[in-house]
Amino acid sequence: MAKTDFDVAIIGGGPAGSTTASYLAKAGLSCTVLESAAFPRPHVGESLVPATTPVLDEIGALRAVDAAGFPRKYGAAWTSAVSPDVPTLGFDLPHGFREASTRFSERDQPGVHQDYTYHVDRGVFDLLLLEHAASLGARVHQRARVRGADLSGPNPRLTVGMGGRDVDITARVIVDASGRNTFLGNRLRLKVPDPVFNQYAIHTWFEGLDRTAVAVTKDKATFIFIHFLPLIDTWVWQIPITETITSVGVVTQKSRFAASRSDRESFFWECMASRPELLAALKGAERVRPFRHEGDYSYGMRQICGDGWVAVGDAARFVDPIFSSGVSVALNGARLAAQDIIAAAETGDFTKPGFANYETLMRRAMRNWYEFISIYYRLNVLYTAFVQDPRYRLDMIQMLQGCFYDEDEPAALRKMRVVTRQVEENPRHLWHRYLGSLRAPAMEPGF
Repeated sequence: MAKTDFDVAIIGGGPAGSTTASYLAKAGLSCTVLESAAFPRPHVGESLVPATTPVLDEIGALRAVDAAGFPRKYGAAWTSAVSPDVPTLGFDLPHGFREASTRFSERDQPGVHQDYTYHVDRGVFDLLLLEHAASLGARVHQRARVRGADLSGPNPRLTVGMGGRDVDITARVIVDASGRNTFLGNRLRLKVPDPVFNQYAIHTWFEGLDRTAVAVTKDKATFIFIHFLPLIDTWVWQIPITETITSVGVVTQKSRFAASRSDRESFFWECMASRPELLAALKGAERVRPFRHEGDYSYGMRQICGDGWVAVGDAARFVDPIFSSGVSVALNGARLAAQDIIAAAETGDFTKPGFANYETLMRRAMRNWYEFISIYYRLNVLYTAFVQDPRYRLDMIQMLQGCFYDEDEPAALRKMRVVTRQVEENPRHLWHRYLGSLRAPAMEPGF
């Protein structure tokens, strides 16, 4: 076998790439991380779910993350502008449809020994994980832009621009952790735009926002808040970044933004005006970052692995930020991919069949995430009902914790599917009028 520069070359130094590198370096494999940006850099996706905690613990980074001073996230809350006289249909709703909330401590989670996760400044968090990978022995290069890939031979080769020149790097396997740039997905023509979730986000940070302004129960002000807007398929996130700084973003269908003919800032404020109490709170705070936008971020891949390569994190799949799944999928995908890569290194066989466990588990997890998100958009009053009902609450918390990897399908998800179908098929159903416009397609390989 020809000698290679590294066992593994990783494209991208975000959470997926740095976590993969940490696992591989701990296992004694030589790896390099090729990151095109210079860290720290701003990034969206600032709220974690508890399924990230065991991964951070396994790679040895949890103590550093906890010591970094990120706000602790004990739960999540959803508020609605829907009238409280929405029919409850027998569901036990203590706050009607005005607010629903969960605490992670309500359900024990294997491998998690704390009742909180974190809201994070992604510039700080991502740098911490990248430096941790380097401390374990990964060779990290920033401002290293991968320009080309040759997967045709037994040892893949990347062409990388760094230090003012192009260099070739060979490895036994390539990990694409390039995020939404989807380096290999684009070059191999595997990327499939999502036909339903063509979402668009506009977001910024505010100093001094009164986080209790739209909360029914004020003691949950440090939770992540999802505010439903009385606009079709549109919602707002509210995420603590520090004690005084809050990330706020509006998510809508890209077609809705285009139809408004507004600029981004005007559209942001027009959406907030649909919830007057939220608008008033924001107007009383100071914006401390420019408005940023994210578009075309919902997609799948026909393949997420092949001979000599594996895609992880956003480079493999992204649906929607509604349940803070991005970093969780990145870290757990890195964990599963690393297991297969380490096993492949022992046999010397890096062909596609060696990554079957990773592919099977990730496809299953993403299928469940996808349906959970689809049902939320299709009938969010149903989601609010289930999350407050004692019959389904623990199963809902399990999904909100990010636990999609150990069973075929959560029980509550099956029941939600049944109820949604009943509402769709019966125009006289009391919830029929609350159906959203988004309807997910059949599960094709990319989705």
